[in-house]
Amino acid sequence: MTAAVLFQSVSRHFGAVRAVDGVDLSIAEGEFFAMLGPSGSGKTTCLRLIAGFEQPTSGHIEIFGETAEGVPPYRRNVNTVFQDYALFPHLSILDNVAYGLMVKGVGKAERRRAAEEALAMVALPGYGARKPGQLSGGQRQRVALARALVNRPRVLLLDEPLGALDLKLREQMQEELKTLQKTLGLTFVFVTHDQGEALSMADRVAVFHDGKVRQVGTPEEIYRRPRSRFVADFVGSSNILSPALCAALGLGAGTASLRPEQISLGPATGDRIGLTGRAVSASFLGPVNRLTADCGGERIVAALPAGVALPAPGAEVTLSFDRSALHLMEDA
Repeated sequence: MTAAVLFQSVSRHFGAVRAVDGVDLSIAEGEFFAMLGPSGSGKTTCLRLIAGFEQPTSGHIEIFGETAEGVPPYRRNVNTVFQDYALFPHLSILDNVAYGLMVKGVGKAERRRAAEEALAMVALPGYGARKPGQLSGGQRQRVALARALVNRPRVLLLDEPLGALDLKLREQMQEELKTLQKTLGLTFVFVTHDQGEALSMADRVAVFHDGKVRQVGTPEEIYRRPRSRFVADFVGSSNILSPALCAALGLGAGTASLRPEQISLGPATGDRIGLTGRAVSASFLGPVNRLTADCGGERIVAALPAGVALPAPGAEVTLSFDRSALHLMEDA
C-alpha cells in the first residue's frame, strides 16, 4: 500500500544547524500521526517539508507516491492548520472558510455551499455571517479547521493547533479532532510538544530529538517500552534504574525504565520485586499521591492511590513492582 507521506533519509540544514537529520518515516493513509518533541527537535520543520514551505537539503519525500521535492505548496494535496489560526479579521466567517476556493477560481455559489458544509462539519452551522472577533478561541480554531477541510485535502497538517486554548477547551477539542478524523478518514499529521495530546489522540507517535526520530510506535508502545532514556523521560515520567541496580535485580547489563504508577508501597509478594529505602518526600496530587524514596542512593518515585497513607520523611519504606513493569532500554 502506498504511504500517505514517506520520508527517506530526509535532512534539512540551516547553515551549520541540522534541523532535520536523516529522518525516515512512513505515514499510512487515514492515520492520525503525531510528531512529538521539545522545541527545536525538528518536528515542525518536518511538517513544513510536507507542506512545501521548506525543501529538503537531502533525501526524498513522497506524498501518495508522488515526489514532493520542488513541488510548490499550492500544488500539493495538503492543507495546514496553524496555532495562530491566521483568519482575516475583516472577512466574515463564511468568506474566511471559502477563501481558498475563491483563490482556485471556484464559483461563488459553489464555494458558499462548500463553506457552509465545512462549518457544519466542525459544529458551527449558522456562524457564517459573523466576524472572527465575535468568536471564542475554540470557535476560531474550528473555523481554521473548516477552512483547511473545505479544500478536501488528502493530508491535513496541524501545527500545535490547540496550544492557544485553555486546558478544559483543549481537552474538548482533542476529542472533537479525533472524532472528526475518524469520521472523514483523512490522514492527520499533528505536531505537538504535549505528550498528553499525542498519547490520547494519535494512532502512532514519532518522538523527535535533535533533528532525529528517536522512536515510532503506538502510544502504548512509546509509553510502556521506551527505547531510550530521552523517550522515557519525555513521554510521561519514569524512574531510570542504573546498570548497577539492574544487575542487582537480575536484569542483566543496561538501563531500565520503571513507571511510577507501576510501584506499590509495601513488601513484595509472589513474583514481585522489592526495594527498601527511606522516604524523602510526599505530595498530594488529587487522584494520586507522589512518594519519593531513596533506595541505596537512587531516587525512586511512586504514584500511589490517594487513599494510601504516606510515610513521614526519613521513615523506612519498602516498594514493590512486577518484574514485567521493568523495561530495559537500548541506550545507557
